[in-house]
Amino acid sequence: MSGLKRTPLADLHARLGGKMVPFAGWEMPVQYADGVLKEHLHTRAAAGLFDVSHMGQLRLTGADRVEALERLMPVNVAELKPGRQRYGLLTNAVGGILDDLMFANMGDWIFLVVNAARADHDIPHIAAETKVEVLDRALIALQGPAAEEALAALNGDVRDMRFMDARVMPLIEGDCFITRSGYTGEDGFEISVPRDEAEAVAEALLEQEGVAPVGLGARDSLRLEAGLCLYGNDIDEGTTPVEAGLTWAIQKRRREEGGYPGADVIGPQLATGAARQRVGLRPTGRAPLRAGTPLHAEENGPEIGRITSGGFGPTVGGPISMGYVPSEFSQAGTGLFASLRGRFEPVTVAPLPFVQQSYKR
Repeated sequence: MSGLKRTPLADLHARLGGKMVPFAGWEMPVQYADGVLKEHLHTRAAAGLFDVSHMGQLRLTGADRVEALERLMPVNVAELKPGRQRYGLLTNAVGGILDDLMFANMGDWIFLVVNAARADHDIPHIAAETKVEVLDRALIALQGPAAEEALAALNGDVRDMRFMDARVMPLIEGDCFITRSGYTGEDGFEISVPRDEAEAVAEALLEQEGVAPVGLGARDSLRLEAGLCLYGNDIDEGTTPVEAGLTWAIQKRRREEGGYPGADVIGPQLATGAARQRVGLRPTGRAPLRAGTPLHAEENGPEIGRITSGGFGPTVGGPISMGYVPSEFSQAGTGLFASLRGRFEPVTVAPLPFVQQSYKR
């Protein structure tokens, strides 16, 4: 894996027996000895510790940082209170999604996390509008019902945090940027840690009851069950937030005022709907239907859409998928067909998420 970047936790992964794979230019653990299925179920039942240090971490400090982000996103940045985090979407001139991200108002600066595969695009894109510092820190996600007690063993103040709260506090010595968020549908935290403390923090968390290391394989199945989009699969530059079912990320003020890239496309879709829609899908059979599988309204009929994410849902106990279909076929309960190696497999449009989220609000 020469040429790949390594996270501050790379040596720890090796000691823990992580199976390392290339991912977005990084050497990352896809699973450990227990395997993806057990890691997934463990996170739902206790707590999984994920290394997500490959994601881009940015500090925005320009005096115009709020106005700059509102020029790039259809999201209400100005009214986000200090100590709070929000989901955001960078959009292009035709309403497509350049990336999805998380940002937090840390008082006199904004903490922003972007996808690893889009960091090279996003950093100059945002830096053209305001002052950006790229942070060289570890990023650890601790997810699951046991996450609060495990993290509280290092700093009890995290018990006071609610979903989407953001705080600066030490876990060992240096300041960590902690948000009560994640991308698994579970209660939990994402923790930005000084690089030289990353291993110590991760090991201290792994010593807590119920905490186990979990790889990117289970992270993907967890986010799929939670109905969360994966950039590059479920959303991209040709997909609008309305098509993706992400209209909840566009607050009332921005809908009314516009002033963001793609407003001429997204605004009318917000008013009247889009021609296609992201939907959940439950195959009738046991075979997982994965990204790229064509969808049809009837057997041997023309293709009407494609699956964008799919696999086995360990908590659901069966195959699940997401994809795009014309809006007239997007109602829950609609019967469709997926063409799989020449066979037409029945699938049913299903509500999202597949597993109810359990955030601490």
